[in-house]
Amino acid sequence: MSDLNRGIMKFEGADSPKLITISTVVLLGSILALILWALSSAYAIA
Repeated sequence: MSDLNRGIMKFEGADSPKLITISTVVLLGSILALILWALSSAYAIA
């Protein structure tokens, strides 16, 4: 059993590279969207 399967994500495949990649893209995309939204709200950027 992998170390990553022992924490919150206690299901098979929780530490698969595919799932980690998908969750990383979603997380970074959300952060980027929030930053762009904040900048466009604060400054009149297109």
